Amino acid sequence: MSTTPTRVLLAEDHVIVRLGIRALLDASEEVQVVGETSNGREAVDLCRSLQPDVVLMDVAMPELNGIDAARQITTSYPNIQVLILSMHGEQQYLYESLRAGARGYVPKAAAFTELLVGIREVMAGHRYVSPSLADAVIEDYVRRGKGDAVPHEGNQLSGREREVIQLIAEGHSSAEVASALFISVRTVDTHRHNIMQKLKIRSVAGLTKFAIRNGLCSLNS
Repeated sequence: MSTTPTRVLLAEDHVIVRLGIRALLDASEEVQVVGETSNGREAVDLCRSLQPDVVLMDVAMPELNGIDAARQITTSYPNIQVLILSMHGEQQYLYESLRAGARGYVPKAAAFTELLVGIREVMAGHRYVSPSLADAVIEDYVRRGKGDAVPHEGNQLSGREREVIQLIAEGHSSAEVASALFISVRTVDTHRHNIMQKLKIRSVAGLTKFAIRNGLCSLNS
């Protein structure tokens, strides 16, 4: 009996990496790649038009990082599963991805067979975390049980503030940020002021360092 392939949207900003992943996925009878993008904001828009079963999402992408894109997708399209595929193995990225609604997290260093396992698991309604990262999850659970967990500094910001700080860190002017987010320049400036107050940061350079450190954008942005 034939099985309907899982419809996948691939969101990855590095062209060579994206083409390589797509070639592997296309060779699998389990998966049908229905679209691809290099932009987190476009990934959210494509979910509306393509309605994929699973989004394979990189973390560091221009305009809207993968974690915030995952948050928007899982809020607006609860039937779409997000599986983070990232070069970042640090615990903060794993935790923030799951907190944003992603159902799984697979490092890019993992074997392709593990990626297929992750897709199967999230399609079955389960969560999937790469075995190579399992220790980080357990350690975090233990710390939280002891009350030792340190709040992630990015959690001080609202979703809109995270979008604004990413675009600012990527070098966009207030007018460009306003255009991208369909808000006024005055609102952008208000968000910038509030962000700096919350984070006790006094310069755009400081905001950029914060954005990179917290995975809102990458050094390549």
